[in-house]
Amino acid sequence: MKEISIRDIKNIKIGNAQNEKAGTGCTVILCEQGAPTGLDVRGGGPASRESELLKPMAAAERIHAVLLSGGSAFGLDASGGVQQYLEERNIGFSVGPLKVPLVCQSCIFDLGVADYRVRPDKAMGYEACQNAEQGKYQDGNFGAGTGATVGKLHGMEYAMKAGIGSYAVSLGNLQVGAIVAVNAFGDIFDWKNGQKIAGLLDKDKKSFLSMEEELFNGYEIMTGEIPGNTTIGVIITNAKFAKTALCKIAGMAHNGYARSIRPVHTSGDGDSIYAMSVGDVEANQDVVGTLAAQVMSEAIIRAVKHAEPAYGYRAWKELQEE
Repeated sequence: MKEISIRDIKNIKIGNAQNEKAGTGCTVILCEQGAPTGLDVRGGGPASRESELLKPMAAAERIHAVLLSGGSAFGLDASGGVQQYLEERNIGFSVGPLKVPLVCQSCIFDLGVADYRVRPDKAMGYEACQNAEQGKYQDGNFGAGTGATVGKLHGMEYAMKAGIGSYAVSLGNLQVGAIVAVNAFGDIFDWKNGQKIAGLLDKDKKSFLSMEEELFNGYEIMTGEIPGNTTIGVIITNAKFAKTALCKIAGMAHNGYARSIRPVHTSGDGDSIYAMSVGDVEANQDVVGTLAAQVMSEAIIRAVKHAEPAYGYRAWKELQEE
């Protein structure tokens, strides 16, 4: 197995757009010829668009883009810009004399990071597509990861900065990659050695508390939902699968979340994973699903380790220098 760049997977274009000052952004994955896509949602509070298209019983066999964004439900407006971009290029599902681009989207809650009045909109979605055309994607405080944070149980004062991350591998002619915006409620761990790399900070803001232990200690007084979370990601493979198999692969990729984020899939999270097939390589579904979990865990690590301190939040890089 060999590490590759997410950009090495053909038939996709990936781009970021962001408002750095406002602390929000979006990341688009374009597949202009259309891609069979599945979805598995495990969190209790998702903000999403066109998710019904990805159910095995739905008629649509292919979609043309997945958009990951900030802005919570307000950010769903950004898909309009992706649709406009694709329609201008005559890309979409044929309906009589016109084509309708099919764009699915999930959002993180980043409204409290900087300026909550600014959210990803149609213009930002369009810009992300333009940047995808130019190959402008990078991990860290960009795109959907611009306002991403983790470890928020005791308030944002003790949270840490995270971001967006990617990782991909090849196994023979098979390629499997992941992109993920990490805005988790829980602590983040390196799945290979169990080391905590981000999460709830102690009062000194130099060491960690255990999110799980703190959660257990407050069981008697915690009520209602815990806002401000959600980890959203996309598995991209050149293996040939239909939508039903891709829903299963997306579900297996959630094992990558479970290895790396604790706790995960809470009622206040909108944790979601898409799986896109953009090639025709014959491969075993369970092999791809197992690889999907691994590349997702690695992408989560990169989302944390590429994040820069911002908006008053400390980052992994900063803690390593002390």
